[in-house]
Amino acid sequence: MGRGAMMTEAPRRYRSPQQDSARWDDFPVRAGDIVISSPAKSGTTWVQMICALLIFQTPDLPKPLSALSPWLDQAFTPREKVYAELAEQEHRRFIKTHVPLDGLPLDPRVNYLVVARHPLDRALSLYHQAASTRAEWLHAFQDHPDAQSSSPSSLTLPPPREWLLKWCQPDPADGWEQDVAAAELHHPLDAWKRRAQPNVRLLHYDDLCTDLAGQIAALAEWLGITVDEAVRPELVKAATFDEMKARAEWLAPDTEILTDPVEFFREGRSGAGRELLTEDDLEAYRKRVAPLAPRPFLDWLHRDPPADGGGASALG
Repeated sequence: MGRGAMMTEAPRRYRSPQQDSARWDDFPVRAGDIVISSPAKSGTTWVQMICALLIFQTPDLPKPLSALSPWLDQAFTPREKVYAELAEQEHRRFIKTHVPLDGLPLDPRVNYLVVARHPLDRALSLYHQAASTRAEWLHAFQDHPDAQSSSPSSLTLPPPREWLLKWCQPDPADGWEQDVAAAELHHPLDAWKRRAQPNVRLLHYDDLCTDLAGQIAALAEWLGITVDEAVRPELVKAATFDEMKARAEWLAPDTEILTDPVEFFREGRSGAGRELLTEDDLEAYRKRVAPLAPRPFLDWLHRDPPADGGGASALG
């Protein structure tokens, strides 16, 4: 199949007020397309930026990052509009999704990059993003919105530790309809099971924190991209937290949803979620997730954070 070949039918559908995996079903892929798949706040934007830097070989991108690398399954932009914009791109395409690989119609000619992060760090990052999201958008994201929740004055969140405890071990009496711990593990676990496939690459957020230059080099090799050694240091610098935060208006996704795009790049370090919990809390969490996935995967996902939390390289 050549340019614009159709994907095969997806085996599983993921649908919410924010996204619909069925938007991928009729998407014409090209050989060499890069699909960046991760749960929100796991490093998606970071890896999108790395791909942009490798493809364009310059920090001076021709368009905002979200225009170069659209979120295809997002429900708020008409599917036909996203298809048309991607069809016009002449550079190697790199497309964002928050759908696990089992919800995508996989194609052997496409490169799939899955980014994983410690679930407690991801949960805390989501907490802070919710705090900086406009109330009318939080209202739209609810499965069953009510009139009161659309008012900015009703935007209240529990303390961060309480949020994390409910995230890890939800109380059915509070109306949490799914086992969040099991759902949290599914996306990276699905990729873990596919990691031997030549067109699937599984990245850990903490590896990007501790060795950004090495990870960029390895990713370039996997994608078959030759990097001009004269610009390599400049590209690595452009992918650091401080540099990306300084360009938040150009690089943050969905800027119309956020009260301040700079807040999207709030801190980005690893270990912050775990620091809010007691040792008893953490032990309860470990016991909860232990039967949900193989031990090697859990050890890989729940590794100790970098000594400095990731420093200036880390990105949320």
